[in-house]
Amino acid sequence: MSELPRGYQGPGDEPITHHGPPGGGAGRVLLAAAIVVLLVAVAGGTTWWMYTRDPARTTNDATAATRAPSASPCPGVKLRVAAAPEIAPVVSAAAKKLDDDPANACDPISVVAEEPGFTVANAAKPDVWIPSSSAWLGIANAGGAAFTAEGKPLAHSPIVLAAPSVVTNTLVKGGRTSWAQLTGAVATGKVAAVTMPDAQISTVGLLSVYGVNAAMARTTPDSGIAQLRALTLRSRLKEATADPAKLMARVAAQWNTNGVVYDVGVFPTTEQQLRTYQRGKNTVRLTGGFPADGQVEADYPFAVAKNNQDIELTAQLRAAITRSSLTKAGFRPAPLPGTLPLPAQPSALLAPATMWSEYKSLSTQVLLLIDASGSMNKKIAAPGGRTTTRAGLLRESGRFAAELFAEDTTVGMWYFGQPTPSSPPHREVVSYGPITAPVDGKPRRDALAKAMKDYRAADNSGTPLYKSVLDAVAEMREKVSPGTVTLVVVLTDGEDGESTYKMTHAQFMQKLAAEQDPSRPVPVLSLGYGPDVDMKALTDMSEATGGKAFPATNPADLSSAIAKAFLAAHAPR
Repeated sequence: MSELPRGYQGPGDEPITHHGPPGGGAGRVLLAAAIVVLLVAVAGGTTWWMYTRDPARTTNDATAATRAPSASPCPGVKLRVAAAPEIAPVVSAAAKKLDDDPANACDPISVVAEEPGFTVANAAKPDVWIPSSSAWLGIANAGGAAFTAEGKPLAHSPIVLAAPSVVTNTLVKGGRTSWAQLTGAVATGKVAAVTMPDAQISTVGLLSVYGVNAAMARTTPDSGIAQLRALTLRSRLKEATADPAKLMARVAAQWNTNGVVYDVGVFPTTEQQLRTYQRGKNTVRLTGGFPADGQVEADYPFAVAKNNQDIELTAQLRAAITRSSLTKAGFRPAPLPGTLPLPAQPSALLAPATMWSEYKSLSTQVLLLIDASGSMNKKIAAPGGRTTTRAGLLRESGRFAAELFAEDTTVGMWYFGQPTPSSPPHREVVSYGPITAPVDGKPRRDALAKAMKDYRAADNSGTPLYKSVLDAVAEMREKVSPGTVTLVVVLTDGEDGESTYKMTHAQFMQKLAAEQDPSRPVPVLSLGYGPDVDMKALTDMSEATGGKAFPATNPADLSSAIAKAFLAAHAPR
């Protein structure tokens, strides 16, 4: 694949003038510390420029996190500037031009390169701030800062999905790819590794999570399913706090004559960082593409603090950062068409970023309990005005559900129903085991999908619902282990009856309560089908075990219910 089209050329060396106020909003960001390494082009080659934070600062050092971004040894500094690492070299070069005494060891402007999350966390704020997204201004101001952006951003740089060419050749066509395609590729093993930057520290991480969620929202009207699909990618990340510049450094250090790097997969980065790498004389070629289903970009506002005491020097710095210097460094002067607008409220960015960053990597154990009694053959109205049966609606739901289980899921399926008085209350349809393991020579996921496709309810079959739930909970309780979420998912019309195992609701609830073990919880997630479903019975059953009950009126309801249960299990505490 060819390199990304340049698509930008500066008009010259004229300064860019800006006017207007910044956006606002509310939100909170959780921050950590890291080493920031960036790649910049110098004299047509590749040079590694490193800015290292105070090594005493770690994610567990809350006190250090409030320190100033830098402590200059020069008392003559008049203007302190914090800039996103990738644009800091351009800002530093502009600041050097304003030093009226080249022999002076102390420049009047101190430029510190740091990720925006660090600037937000530090108590001492700079006089001028050039973060890599305007979103950070609202986040910082909501926390008590007072920055005002001077008009339009200095520059723009879209987020691209980058990788060695041998990988991107399968994902990128015409400079475009998609988050959905990447998620599918990593889920099926076509992409060996995906890494992401810290969503609570870096703009690339923050906006990438926003892009992923926007892309998945396009695939379904159900927000729970969309979020679960986004977290499908999160659950498969090789690393969730990777630095794209470090990844590029590692790639550049490899001298594989075949141009194949096996330990670096796909990662998001800015177009500017990718272009800088591409301009270097590196053996391993990196290419990338814009994710068209959730296109996001970094922008670089020139923000001035309210307490800035040197407005004249600030204006001179602003004028010294020319359009040509930015385009030469690989930035764009204008947004890329089709870029998603930033949400008005920072919380719309921070909430998914927090969920993403603090996602619990838990294995899931599920026993699906499917009602195969005669009452499931009753006709009901379905979406679109058509008529179907409860069983037909359940078949459609099962098709959706089979796609939702992550690769670390262990699952089995029972049908319950009693066609004759001597029949058992339930039978195993798909054996319990890893979803990736084979069943009769095919992956268990495929076996689940086929079982739901072939599902039929027997006429005149009794409904031993309560007995089957008690047996299922007992079965799964023996499998509870640390680091896992264990569930029983029941799909039924919600009425126990016409079987030799029939019991009253009170009897069932008494037995269910007696078997609860807080040290080995097995929540029951129940889904009721049909207009006359006994939702109270299902709700009582689910709440007694710490689960949830949902009514089902369309095929997506099962997927939505499972999504909500999984999200709750993996959510930050």
